[in-house]
Amino acid sequence: MQSSSPQQPASHPETQEPTLHERQRQEVLQSLAYAGRRPVAELTDMSEAERCKWLFWNLHENLDELRLMEPILSARVTGAQFTVVDGSRLLGNGDMEKRLDLSCRWSLALSYPGYDDEILHAVGGGWINLVIAHQAPAYLTLHEGQKAYLDTDHSTYPNQIYLEGWITPGVWQEIGSYMSNPNPTCRTDVVLMDNVLFPVKKAFDFVQGPPASIGVVTMEFRAFSHPIERRSSRRTQTGPRS
Repeated sequence: MQSSSPQQPASHPETQEPTLHERQRQEVLQSLAYAGRRPVAELTDMSEAERCKWLFWNLHENLDELRLMEPILSARVTGAQFTVVDGSRLLGNGDMEKRLDLSCRWSLALSYPGYDDEILHAVGGGWINLVIAHQAPAYLTLHEGQKAYLDTDHSTYPNQIYLEGWITPGVWQEIGSYMSNPNPTCRTDVVLMDNVLFPVKKAFDFVQGPPASIGVVTMEFRAFSHPIERRSSRRTQTGPRS
């Protein structure tokens, strides 16, 4: 009788160890989970810090469901600083580095079933730090085509949102005059629509940034010349969305 060949052990796919970035992302999200898992109906009862944590947790862990509410994250600019730096020592050439630093108040607009208008929720203060250049500088942690990322300091200022990124000189030429307008009824908002925000994790390899940050692929600047609050025109707009 012919002897049977020895049985081969079952092969198991190797479990890939999470990267350091992924472990750090998970640690941050764990610290936000107590707020992030709360139902959307409780947003009105939360503090601004808790709403900020709710937003970042749901953008990472509950993105598809969150987008059903068509979120819009907007920053009302409360102050602006334009800085020109001689880059000869920093960059090794004679180029100038131009930076735009904006202090702002962030708000989140969500669409609820049965409501005609969006519901606004304050999510804290923060900063928008932009480099003005023809392309993203090498020291910014961005993928090609990415404009910015959103980050927060959860340990010290949990309701502070920071946007780090870049804009072209052409954009700065368009918005610069509005930023310096002395009319107190004029204001500028930086608006991030729901379809331009992507969590920085393995599934979205076209954005990058610090652990638990949100990649931004497009920014809108909206200038207002009257004190009336912005009202959404999303439901009355026609044509395909960008």
